[in-house]
Amino acid sequence: MFKRPVELFKNFFSGDIEKKSISLTDPLALNLFGAFPTVAGPSINAATALRVPAVYSAIVLISGTIGSLPAKIFVAEADGGKRTAKDHAAYRLVHDEANEWTSAGQLRATLTADALLHDHGYALAIRVGAGKPQEFIRLDPRTVAIKTNELTGEPVYVRRVGTREWTYDFRDVLHVSSPLSLAPIKAGREAIALATILERHASQLFAGGAKPSALFYNDNKKGSEDSARGPTVIAKIKAAYRAATSSGSFTEPMVLDDGWKYEQIALTSADAQFAEMRVEQVNEIARVFRVPPHLLFELSRATWSNAEEMFQSFLTLTLRSWLDEWEWAYARVLLTPEERKTHYVEFVIDDLMTANSATRATTYQQYRAMGVLTANEVRAGLNREPHADGNVLASPFTTPAPHAGSNDNAKPAKEAA
Repeated sequence: MFKRPVELFKNFFSGDIEKKSISLTDPLALNLFGAFPTVAGPSINAATALRVPAVYSAIVLISGTIGSLPAKIFVAEADGGKRTAKDHAAYRLVHDEANEWTSAGQLRATLTADALLHDHGYALAIRVGAGKPQEFIRLDPRTVAIKTNELTGEPVYVRRVGTREWTYDFRDVLHVSSPLSLAPIKAGREAIALATILERHASQLFAGGAKPSALFYNDNKKGSEDSARGPTVIAKIKAAYRAATSSGSFTEPMVLDDGWKYEQIALTSADAQFAEMRVEQVNEIARVFRVPPHLLFELSRATWSNAEEMFQSFLTLTLRSWLDEWEWAYARVLLTPEERKTHYVEFVIDDLMTANSATRATTYQQYRAMGVLTANEVRAGLNREPHADGNVLASPFTTPAPHAGSNDNAKPAKEAA
Protein backbone atom coordinates (compact mmCIF):
# COMPACT_ATOMS: atom_id res chain seq x y z
CA MET A 1 0.00 0.00 0.00
CA PHE A 2 2.85 2.39 0.85
CA LYS A 3 5.17 1.18 -1.86
CA ARG A 4 4.68 4.27 -4.06
CA PRO A 5 5.62 6.88 -1.36
CA VAL A 6 8.75 4.88 -0.60
CA GLU A 7 9.72 4.96 -4.26
CA LEU A 8 9.25 8.72 -4.25
CA PHE A 9 11.58 9.08 -1.29
CA LYS A 10 14.28 7.11 -3.14
CA ASN A 11 14.55 9.93 -5.67
CA PHE A 12 15.49 12.41 -2.97
CA PHE A 13 17.61 10.46 -0.52
CA SER A 14 20.67 8.34 -1.18
CA GLY A 15 21.53 5.10 0.59
CA ASP A 16 19.26 2.45 1.99
CA ILE A 17 15.75 3.90 2.21
CA GLU A 18 14.70 1.38 4.86
CA LYS A 19 17.17 2.91 7.32
CA LYS A 20 15.61 6.39 7.08
CA SER A 21 12.55 7.68 8.90
CA ILE A 22 10.58 10.82 8.11
CA SER A 23 7.15 12.12 9.06
CA LEU A 24 4.63 13.01 6.38
CA THR A 25 4.13 16.35 8.17
CA ASP A 26 7.83 17.19 7.80
CA PRO A 27 8.55 20.03 5.31
CA LEU A 28 10.81 17.66 3.35
CA ALA A 29 7.88 15.31 2.82
CA LEU A 30 5.66 18.18 1.68
CA ASN A 31 8.29 19.20 -0.87
CA LEU A 32 8.14 15.73 -2.38
CA PHE A 33 4.50 16.27 -3.28
CA GLY A 34 4.97 19.79 -4.65
CA ALA A 35 3.50 21.60 -1.62
CA PHE A 36 5.54 24.39 -0.03
CA PRO A 37 4.07 25.62 3.29
CA THR A 38 4.60 29.26 4.21
CA VAL A 39 4.55 31.33 7.37
CA ALA A 40 1.70 33.36 5.90
CA GLY A 41 -0.42 30.21 5.62
CA PRO A 42 -1.15 29.16 2.01
CA SER A 43 0.92 26.38 0.47
CA ILE A 44 2.54 27.49 -2.79
CA ASN A 45 2.96 25.21 -5.79
CA ALA A 46 2.82 25.68 -9.56
CA ALA A 47 -0.97 25.80 -9.65
CA THR A 48 -1.48 28.22 -6.74
CA ALA A 49 1.41 30.48 -7.75
CA LEU A 50 -0.02 31.00 -11.24
CA ARG A 51 -3.22 32.38 -9.70
CA VAL A 52 -1.26 35.43 -8.53
CA PRO A 53 -1.40 37.93 -11.42
CA ALA A 54 2.16 39.20 -10.92
CA VAL A 55 3.58 35.65 -10.99
CA TYR A 56 1.57 34.73 -14.06
CA SER A 57 2.67 37.92 -15.82
CA ALA A 58 6.35 37.35 -14.98
CA ILE A 59 6.36 33.75 -16.22
CA VAL A 60 4.51 34.63 -19.43
CA LEU A 61 6.88 37.57 -19.99
CA ILE A 62 10.12 35.60 -19.61
CA SER A 63 9.04 32.38 -21.32
CA GLY A 64 7.12 34.18 -24.06
CA THR A 65 10.02 36.49 -24.88
CA ILE A 66 12.49 33.61 -25.09
CA GLY A 67 10.05 31.70 -27.27
CA SER A 68 9.58 34.65 -29.62
CA LEU A 69 13.29 35.33 -30.17
CA PRO A 70 14.69 33.42 -33.18
CA ALA A 71 17.71 31.21 -32.57
CA LYS A 72 20.18 30.21 -35.27
CA ILE A 73 23.28 28.08 -35.73
CA PHE A 74 26.24 30.15 -36.90
CA VAL A 75 29.64 29.15 -38.21
CA ALA A 76 32.67 31.36 -37.52
CA GLU A 77 34.57 32.54 -40.59
CA ALA A 78 38.37 32.72 -40.81
CA ASP A 79 38.20 36.50 -41.35
CA GLY A 80 36.44 37.05 -38.02
CA GLY A 81 32.91 37.22 -39.38
CA LYS A 82 30.14 34.66 -39.18
CA ARG A 83 27.46 33.20 -41.40
CA THR A 84 24.25 31.32 -40.80
CA ALA A 85 24.77 27.55 -41.00
CA LYS A 86 21.48 26.72 -42.69
CA ASP A 87 23.04 23.57 -44.13
CA HIS A 88 23.60 22.07 -40.66
CA ALA A 89 21.37 19.10 -39.86
CA ALA A 90 20.20 20.61 -36.56
CA TYR A 91 19.38 24.09 -37.89
CA ARG A 92 15.70 23.19 -38.32
CA LEU A 93 15.37 22.09 -34.67
CA VAL A 94 16.77 25.38 -33.43
CA HIS A 95 15.12 27.81 -35.82
CA ASP A 96 11.97 26.19 -37.21
CA GLU A 97 10.32 23.27 -35.44
CA ALA A 98 11.10 20.97 -32.53
CA ASN A 99 8.77 18.29 -33.87
CA GLU A 100 5.81 18.04 -36.22
CA TRP A 101 3.38 19.54 -33.69
CA THR A 102 5.64 21.96 -31.78
CA SER A 103 7.59 24.92 -33.12
CA ALA A 104 11.11 25.59 -31.88
CA GLY A 105 9.94 28.77 -30.17
CA GLN A 106 7.02 27.04 -28.49
CA LEU A 107 9.31 24.36 -27.05
CA ARG A 108 11.64 27.02 -25.66
CA ALA A 109 8.72 28.85 -24.06
CA THR A 110 7.37 25.63 -22.52
CA LEU A 111 10.71 24.43 -21.13
CA THR A 112 11.48 27.89 -19.74
CA ALA A 113 8.10 27.92 -17.97
CA ASP A 114 8.86 24.43 -16.62
CA ALA A 115 12.13 25.71 -15.18
CA LEU A 116 10.43 28.75 -13.63
CA LEU A 117 7.83 26.53 -11.98
CA HIS A 118 9.68 23.24 -11.35
CA ASP A 119 13.43 24.15 -11.24
CA HIS A 120 14.22 22.45 -14.58
CA GLY A 121 12.90 21.96 -18.10
CA TYR A 122 13.68 18.85 -20.17
CA ALA A 123 13.23 17.63 -23.73
CA LEU A 124 14.46 14.32 -25.11
CA ALA A 125 16.40 14.34 -28.40
CA ILE A 126 15.16 11.60 -30.72
CA ARG A 127 17.98 10.49 -33.03
CA VAL A 128 17.89 8.50 -36.26
CA GLY A 129 20.53 6.98 -38.50
CA ALA A 130 24.07 7.77 -37.37
CA GLY A 131 22.96 9.76 -34.33
CA LYS A 132 21.37 12.58 -36.33
CA PRO A 133 18.86 14.49 -34.14
CA GLN A 134 15.39 14.29 -35.65
CA GLU A 135 13.10 15.95 -33.08
CA PHE A 136 12.69 17.05 -29.46
CA ILE A 137 9.99 15.64 -27.16
CA ARG A 138 9.18 17.48 -23.93
CA LEU A 139 9.51 15.51 -20.69
CA ASP A 140 7.41 16.25 -17.63
CA PRO A 141 9.94 17.76 -15.18
CA ARG A 142 8.14 16.11 -12.25
CA THR A 143 9.10 12.68 -13.61
CA VAL A 144 12.81 13.37 -14.15
CA ALA A 145 15.62 13.19 -11.58
CA ILE A 146 19.23 14.24 -12.16
CA LYS A 147 21.91 11.89 -10.89
CA THR A 148 25.70 11.76 -11.25
CA ASN A 149 27.81 9.00 -12.72
CA GLU A 150 30.22 8.16 -9.91
CA LEU A 151 33.00 7.16 -12.32
CA THR A 152 32.91 10.00 -14.83
CA GLY A 153 31.09 12.75 -12.93
CA GLU A 154 28.71 13.16 -15.89
CA PRO A 155 25.05 13.95 -15.22
CA VAL A 156 22.56 11.17 -15.88
CA TYR A 157 18.84 11.73 -16.31
CA VAL A 158 16.45 9.17 -14.84
CA ARG A 159 12.83 9.33 -15.89
CA ARG A 160 10.18 7.40 -13.98
CA VAL A 161 6.54 7.02 -14.99
CA GLY A 162 4.61 4.61 -12.78
CA THR A 163 6.76 1.51 -12.38
CA ARG A 164 8.72 2.09 -15.60
CA GLU A 165 12.12 3.77 -15.60
CA TRP A 166 14.41 5.12 -18.34
CA THR A 167 17.99 6.40 -18.11
CA TYR A 168 19.28 8.99 -20.61
CA ASP A 169 22.75 10.26 -21.41
CA PHE A 170 23.30 14.00 -20.91
CA ARG A 171 23.95 14.37 -24.66
CA ASP A 172 20.38 13.28 -25.37
CA VAL A 173 18.50 15.63 -23.01
CA LEU A 174 17.91 19.30 -23.76
CA HIS A 175 18.09 20.70 -20.24
CA VAL A 176 17.59 24.26 -18.97
CA SER A 177 17.56 25.30 -15.31
CA SER A 178 16.44 28.26 -13.25
CA PRO A 179 19.26 30.25 -11.61
CA LEU A 180 20.80 28.17 -8.83
CA SER A 181 18.52 25.32 -10.00
CA LEU A 182 15.80 26.82 -7.80
CA ALA A 183 12.44 27.89 -9.24
CA PRO A 184 11.45 31.49 -8.38
CA ILE A 185 8.11 30.30 -6.98
CA LYS A 186 10.06 28.29 -4.40
CA ALA A 187 12.63 31.00 -3.62
CA GLY A 188 9.89 33.60 -3.22
CA ARG A 189 7.08 31.48 -1.84
CA GLU A 190 6.58 33.75 1.20
CA ALA A 191 6.15 36.82 -1.02
CA ILE A 192 3.76 34.91 -3.30
CA ALA A 193 1.80 33.61 -0.29
CA LEU A 194 1.37 37.14 1.07
CA ALA A 195 0.19 38.32 -2.34
CA THR A 196 -2.32 35.46 -2.32
CA ILE A 197 -3.65 36.55 1.09
CA LEU A 198 -3.94 40.17 -0.06
CA GLU A 199 -5.82 39.02 -3.16
CA ARG A 200 -8.16 36.95 -1.00
CA HIS A 201 -8.68 39.84 1.40
CA ALA A 202 -9.57 42.14 -1.50
CA SER A 203 -12.17 39.64 -2.72
CA GLN A 204 -13.72 39.36 0.72
CA LEU A 205 -13.62 43.12 1.33
CA PHE A 206 -15.46 43.97 -1.86
CA ALA A 207 -17.71 40.92 -2.04
CA GLY A 208 -20.61 42.86 -0.48
CA GLY A 209 -20.68 45.76 -2.91
CA ALA A 210 -17.45 47.28 -1.61
CA LYS A 211 -19.09 48.08 1.75
CA PRO A 212 -17.47 47.13 5.07
CA SER A 213 -19.46 45.24 7.66
CA ALA A 214 -22.08 47.12 9.66
CA LEU A 215 -22.45 47.34 13.43
CA PHE A 216 -25.83 47.02 15.20
CA TYR A 217 -25.89 47.86 18.89
CA ASN A 218 -28.32 48.68 21.67
CA ASP A 219 -27.60 50.97 24.63
CA ASN A 220 -30.72 50.01 26.56
CA LYS A 221 -30.40 47.98 29.73
CA LYS A 222 -32.17 44.72 29.10
CA GLY A 223 -33.55 42.67 31.93
CA SER A 224 -33.74 38.93 32.19
CA GLU A 225 -37.18 38.98 30.56
CA ASP A 226 -35.87 40.64 27.35
CA SER A 227 -32.58 38.73 27.18
CA ALA A 228 -34.39 35.54 26.31
CA ARG A 229 -35.67 36.97 23.03
CA GLY A 230 -32.38 38.71 22.20
CA PRO A 231 -31.14 36.07 19.72
CA THR A 232 -34.47 36.19 17.89
CA VAL A 233 -34.32 39.98 17.52
CA ILE A 234 -30.72 39.84 16.28
CA ALA A 235 -31.59 37.15 13.74
CA LYS A 236 -34.42 39.31 12.37
CA ILE A 237 -32.14 42.35 12.10
CA LYS A 238 -29.50 40.35 10.20
CA ALA A 239 -32.13 38.96 7.83
CA ALA A 240 -33.49 42.45 7.19
CA TYR A 241 -29.99 43.79 6.57
CA ARG A 242 -29.20 41.05 4.05
CA ALA A 243 -32.47 41.67 2.24
CA ALA A 244 -31.81 45.41 2.11
CA THR A 245 -28.29 44.97 0.72
CA SER A 246 -28.84 41.89 -1.45
CA SER A 247 -28.24 43.85 -4.68
CA GLY A 248 -24.95 45.34 -3.45
CA SER A 249 -26.44 48.54 -2.02
CA PHE A 250 -29.35 49.60 0.13
CA THR A 251 -32.53 49.12 -1.90
CA GLU A 252 -35.03 48.83 0.96
CA PRO A 253 -35.35 51.04 4.05
CA MET A 254 -34.52 49.49 7.41
CA VAL A 255 -36.54 50.31 10.51
CA LEU A 256 -34.97 49.59 13.90
CA ASP A 257 -36.96 49.71 17.12
CA ASP A 258 -36.46 48.96 20.80
CA GLY A 259 -33.38 51.21 20.93
CA TRP A 260 -31.36 49.40 18.26
CA LYS A 261 -28.90 51.57 16.30
CA TYR A 262 -26.92 51.12 13.08
CA GLU A 263 -23.34 52.21 12.45
CA GLN A 264 -21.25 51.62 9.33
CA ILE A 265 -17.66 50.64 10.12
CA ALA A 266 -15.14 52.94 8.45
CA LEU A 267 -11.92 51.73 6.85
CA THR A 268 -9.05 51.35 9.31
CA SER A 269 -5.55 52.69 8.76
CA ALA A 270 -4.46 49.20 7.68
CA ASP A 271 -7.22 49.12 5.07
CA ALA A 272 -6.18 52.57 3.86
CA GLN A 273 -2.67 51.20 3.18
CA PHE A 274 -4.03 48.08 1.53
CA ALA A 275 -3.33 49.33 -2.02
CA GLU A 276 0.25 50.20 -1.07
CA MET A 277 0.78 46.72 0.34
CA ARG A 278 -0.43 45.13 -2.90
CA VAL A 279 1.91 47.31 -4.95
CA GLU A 280 4.83 46.36 -2.74
CA GLN A 281 4.08 42.66 -3.24
CA VAL A 282 4.21 43.17 -7.00
CA ASN A 283 7.65 44.74 -6.54
CA GLU A 284 8.72 41.84 -4.31
CA ILE A 285 7.64 39.26 -6.90
CA ALA A 286 9.41 41.29 -9.59
CA ARG A 287 12.61 41.01 -7.52
CA VAL A 288 12.25 37.25 -7.27
CA PHE A 289 11.92 36.90 -11.04
CA ARG A 290 14.49 39.68 -11.66
CA VAL A 291 12.03 41.56 -13.85
CA PRO A 292 11.67 45.38 -13.91
CA PRO A 293 8.35 46.17 -12.15
CA HIS A 294 7.02 48.25 -15.04
CA LEU A 295 7.06 45.13 -17.23
CA LEU A 296 4.59 43.62 -14.75
CA PHE A 297 2.40 46.72 -15.31
CA GLU A 298 3.38 48.35 -12.03
CA LEU A 299 3.87 51.82 -13.54
CA SER A 300 3.91 54.04 -10.45
CA ARG A 301 7.67 54.68 -10.76
CA ALA A 302 8.08 54.35 -14.52
CA THR A 303 8.45 57.42 -16.72
CA TRP A 304 8.91 57.92 -20.44
CA SER A 305 12.55 58.80 -19.79
CA ASN A 306 13.54 55.69 -17.81
CA ALA A 307 11.24 53.03 -19.30
CA GLU A 308 13.63 52.44 -22.21
CA GLU A 309 16.60 51.99 -19.88
CA MET A 310 14.59 49.62 -17.69
CA PHE A 311 13.73 47.58 -20.78
CA GLN A 312 17.44 47.42 -21.56
CA SER A 313 18.04 46.14 -18.03
CA PHE A 314 15.43 43.41 -18.68
CA LEU A 315 17.57 42.16 -21.55
CA THR A 316 20.84 42.45 -19.65
CA LEU A 317 19.85 41.29 -16.17
CA THR A 318 16.92 38.96 -16.84
CA LEU A 319 17.10 37.44 -20.31
CA ARG A 320 20.86 37.28 -20.86
CA SER A 321 21.41 34.43 -18.38
CA TRP A 322 18.47 32.50 -19.86
CA LEU A 323 19.72 32.97 -23.41
CA ASP A 324 23.20 31.78 -22.41
CA GLU A 325 21.61 28.74 -20.76
CA TRP A 326 19.66 27.94 -23.91
CA GLU A 327 22.62 28.44 -26.26
CA TRP A 328 24.77 26.01 -24.32
CA ALA A 329 21.91 23.51 -23.92
CA TYR A 330 21.43 23.44 -27.69
CA ALA A 331 25.17 23.20 -28.38
CA ARG A 332 25.63 20.32 -25.91
CA VAL A 333 22.96 18.18 -27.59
CA LEU A 334 23.11 19.22 -31.25
CA LEU A 335 26.81 19.92 -31.85
CA THR A 336 29.67 17.49 -31.44
CA PRO A 337 32.78 18.60 -29.51
CA GLU A 338 34.57 19.01 -32.85
CA GLU A 339 31.73 21.09 -34.32
CA ARG A 340 31.66 23.37 -31.29
CA LYS A 341 35.10 24.67 -32.31
CA THR A 342 33.56 26.40 -35.33
CA HIS A 343 29.78 26.33 -34.83
CA TYR A 344 27.65 27.88 -32.13
CA VAL A 345 24.01 28.73 -31.37
CA GLU A 346 23.02 32.34 -30.86
CA PHE A 347 19.76 34.24 -30.39
CA VAL A 348 18.89 37.18 -32.63
CA ILE A 349 17.91 39.98 -30.27
CA ASP A 350 17.35 42.73 -32.85
CA ASP A 351 13.66 43.00 -31.96
CA LEU A 352 14.49 43.64 -28.31
CA MET A 353 16.99 46.30 -29.29
CA THR A 354 14.58 48.20 -31.53
CA ALA A 355 13.70 50.67 -28.80
CA ASN A 356 17.38 51.48 -28.38
CA SER A 357 18.40 51.23 -32.04
CA ALA A 358 19.37 54.91 -32.28
CA THR A 359 21.93 54.55 -29.50
CA ARG A 360 23.28 51.35 -30.99
CA ALA A 361 23.63 52.94 -34.45
CA THR A 362 25.51 55.90 -32.94
CA THR A 363 27.86 53.55 -31.08
CA TYR A 364 28.67 51.54 -34.21
CA GLN A 365 29.23 54.75 -36.16
CA GLN A 366 31.71 56.02 -33.59
CA TYR A 367 33.60 52.72 -33.56
CA ARG A 368 33.82 52.78 -37.36
CA ALA A 369 35.00 56.40 -37.32
CA MET A 370 37.73 55.51 -34.82
CA GLY A 371 38.85 52.59 -36.95
CA VAL A 372 38.05 50.08 -34.19
CA LEU A 373 35.59 47.94 -36.17
CA THR A 374 35.37 46.89 -39.79
CA ALA A 375 32.14 46.98 -41.72
CA ASN A 376 31.86 43.19 -41.51
CA GLU A 377 32.30 43.28 -37.73
CA VAL A 378 29.45 45.77 -37.52
CA ARG A 379 27.37 43.59 -39.85
CA ALA A 380 28.10 40.58 -37.65
CA GLY A 381 26.80 42.54 -34.66
CA LEU A 382 23.62 43.19 -36.65
CA ASN A 383 23.40 39.51 -37.67
CA ARG A 384 24.05 40.35 -41.31
CA GLU A 385 26.07 38.35 -43.81
CA PRO A 386 29.63 39.65 -44.44
CA HIS A 387 30.26 41.85 -47.47
CA ALA A 388 33.09 41.31 -49.96
CA ASP A 389 34.43 44.83 -49.34
CA GLY A 390 33.70 44.89 -45.62
CA ASN A 391 37.08 43.92 -44.18
CA VAL A 392 38.72 47.36 -44.57
CA LEU A 393 39.50 48.89 -41.18
CA ALA A 394 39.91 52.47 -42.47
CA SER A 395 37.10 54.82 -41.54
CA PRO A 396 34.73 55.67 -44.41
CA PHE A 397 33.99 59.07 -42.85
CA THR A 398 37.47 60.59 -43.33
CA THR A 399 38.89 62.26 -46.50
CA PRO A 400 41.98 60.51 -47.93
CA ALA A 401 45.23 62.31 -47.17
CA PRO A 402 46.95 64.16 -50.11
CA HIS A 403 49.80 62.46 -51.93
CA ALA A 404 53.25 62.91 -50.43
CA GLY A 405 55.13 65.94 -51.81
CA SER A 406 52.05 67.88 -52.88
CA ASN A 407 51.71 71.48 -51.72
CA ASP A 408 48.47 73.33 -52.29
CA ASN A 409 50.16 76.69 -51.46
CA ALA A 410 52.99 76.33 -53.97
CA LYS A 411 53.07 78.86 -56.83
CA PRO A 412 52.84 77.80 -60.46
CA ALA A 413 56.13 76.89 -62.07
CA LYS A 414 56.22 79.99 -64.33
CA GLU A 415 55.66 82.41 -61.44
CA ALA A 416 58.31 80.68 -59.37
CA ALA A 417 60.84 81.28 -62.18
